Amino acid sequence: MAKTKTVYVCSNCGTDSPKWQGKCPNCGEWNTFVEEVIAKDTSSRRSVPGMTDNVKIRPVLLRDITAEEETRIDLKDAELNRVLGGGLVKGSLVLIGGEPGIGKSTLVLQTVLGLRGLKTLYVSGEESSRQLKLRADRLKHDTPDCFILCETNLEQIFVQAQNVQPDLLIIDSIQTIFTELVESSPGSVSQVRECSAAILKYAKESGVPVLLIGHINKEGSIAGPKVLEHIVDTVLQFEGDQHYMYRILRSIKNRFGSTAELGIYEMRQNGLREVSNPSELLLTQNHEGLSGVAIAAAIEGVRPFLIETQALVSSAVYGTPQRSATGFDLRRMNMLLAVLEKRAGFKLIQKDVFMNIAGGLKVNDPAIDLAVISAVLSSSLDISIETGVCMAGEVGLSGEIRPVNRIEQRIMEAEKLGFSRIIIPHNNLKGFESNKCKIQIIQVKKVEEAFRHLFG
Repeated sequence: MAKTKTVYVCSNCGTDSPKWQGKCPNCGEWNTFVEEVIAKDTSSRRSVPGMTDNVKIRPVLLRDITAEEETRIDLKDAELNRVLGGGLVKGSLVLIGGEPGIGKSTLVLQTVLGLRGLKTLYVSGEESSRQLKLRADRLKHDTPDCFILCETNLEQIFVQAQNVQPDLLIIDSIQTIFTELVESSPGSVSQVRECSAAILKYAKESGVPVLLIGHINKEGSIAGPKVLEHIVDTVLQFEGDQHYMYRILRSIKNRFGSTAELGIYEMRQNGLREVSNPSELLLTQNHEGLSGVAIAAAIEGVRPFLIETQALVSSAVYGTPQRSATGFDLRRMNMLLAVLEKRAGFKLIQKDVFMNIAGGLKVNDPAIDLAVISAVLSSSLDISIETGVCMAGEVGLSGEIRPVNRIEQRIMEAEKLGFSRIIIPHNNLKGFESNKCKIQIIQVKKVEEAFRHLFG
């Protein structure tokens, strides 16, 4: 009989300890240690069904390794293919995380039902087959090659996968799957680690890509230990406000592509719709004559789009003025306010400043700095910015407008949407023939020069 012992494992980072601790010494979180029973004698461990025997592998020189192009599966979804780096790589393990009710299962099921000629095994540990059938009917897709399996036992899942021989495996969700090799409840640190490692081995040995759906904890990160994110090949974050119809798919980790890509969806009654041109949805047409609104030409990944930056400046009621930013880094906004006060001479020390990026986006592009300070100044002076003007430029601490990358794409996107003028940094048009553009290009060196063009 195997000897057993108990350890305490941090549910946030996976650190184990022989005794309970109030604060995790690794991640610093409080009250995250839970007791788990583990087996000390590993000689009686059984092999997971569906796994092939290990082949003896010898070291190979780097120059003798042949580099081949990764075989990718077209998911018939332009946004999802872009975020994945061009499609789903065979034998890869992809983790899709998001808040409850955000649309993770809808996105995956909608994508699976749209695939033709691919045999898919959809393993659901949370919903019944009848619930999945009702969702599929609402999505108005029907494919005969999608198998539904309502099971939470990992060994049984591998047995059914061996019988079906699918081209794609879906696990919904990884927190509900358990293996008999670990004596703990589903969703615990040990279960998530062991199940993910076994699924990764299955994916690499069989060449079948696997999509895992994961939960989000209250801190906004993937529930379970961080080792789950290290095991998988790609981590996708599906985010957005449930009260808004827009959903954003980001790539946090991608071994087969860029992590700077961004996919935008619109939630509808019959599923998620791809947003191929997000600029038209992120811009409102009724802000004419309103102060505190500036249009910025931003880039996320390889796609440019125009976003609306909104600012509200009012007199501070209390002694300490409030600073709030939604969709923008608060520390960077405070830095821009300091530049605005020091270099441009506008006193905002007794003013409340609120900043918002329209559409629920979170933008990290430094090129929207010029639009941010322009919106703040517009609200402070209560003077609206002329319609048809957009801008792109990074603001330095000395008040200079620094050049930004891929300025040609920003200009072409603004021209395509009918803007008449765009303000860009000086000497940022290297090798770009501006004579072919119908939009007027204004080059500025400092923030004062940009303000003169905007407010006269």
